[in-house]
Amino acid sequence: MHVFVTGATGFIGAAIVQELLSYGHRVTGLARSEAATKVLNAAGAQAHPGDLTDLDSLRRGAAAADAVIHTAFNHDFSRFAASCEDDRHIVTALGEALAGSDRRLVVTSGTALVAKQPIATEVDAPSSHHPRVASEQAAAALVERGVNVSVVRLPPSVHGVGDHGFMPLLINLARQKGIAAFIGEGRNRWPAVHRLDAAELFRRVAEQGRTGASYHGAAEIGVAFADIAAVIGRRLGLPVQGLTSDAAAAHFGWFHHFAGMDNPTSSEWTQRELGWKPRHTGLLADVDEPAYFSN
Repeated sequence: MHVFVTGATGFIGAAIVQELLSYGHRVTGLARSEAATKVLNAAGAQAHPGDLTDLDSLRRGAAAADAVIHTAFNHDFSRFAASCEDDRHIVTALGEALAGSDRRLVVTSGTALVAKQPIATEVDAPSSHHPRVASEQAAAALVERGVNVSVVRLPPSVHGVGDHGFMPLLINLARQKGIAAFIGEGRNRWPAVHRLDAAELFRRVAEQGRTGASYHGAAEIGVAFADIAAVIGRRLGLPVQGLTSDAAAAHFGWFHHFAGMDNPTSSEWTQRELGWKPRHTGLLADVDEPAYFSN
């Protein structure tokens, strides 16, 4: 199978490229620079020139493939809502190129969109108030038009060597502020997955996913935020402290919402449906590795 991957040189996308290649698939990755082209070629993949702002280049890349995995996203949180709307148009363009065929489009979303108690499941609808819902709304609209679309919801922490997401952010914040903090008692929970387990999930969805289905990439249902802070504090030799809501808002800044998020998430159906069995290191053990504290 020939798979077109956006975000192919990113933290998750690069792992997906390797996963696909190791299972005999041919891969073309979206490349917006000569450096990205060299990385893809060195990995054994082809490069397709273009970027997320060039919808025609995305359509051409999708049209030439048997399946598309879309992981690219602009994570500039100063324009998060705008980036989510951009993704709506990107998903639509990719899907249009696959219309009239059985070729699958795999769209990336987040478990935070279904922060349901006591636990979020794959059949739960995303919150209409979360900006990131734009991606799932675009996917749903394509399904109604007969396009073969599946969604993978990733947890707030996709971790592993090379992580440049929320875990490094929390470590750097602790260094700057002199404490490893959480809100209240810190019992709010984050689901998590190792990047290599996430890559396997994307490959399995591309191969055998159901049209219109949402899959949860949660290897762990939920890790208490206080436990994450405890590892960071111990590693840095800093005090670990629970903060009131007001103090936490000042401490975390724009990250305050994420720091307080309680998002226990099940992947039971995903694992049963696809035969996906996460097997790599869990979040706490991974963050306890020296690589996270080497910078």
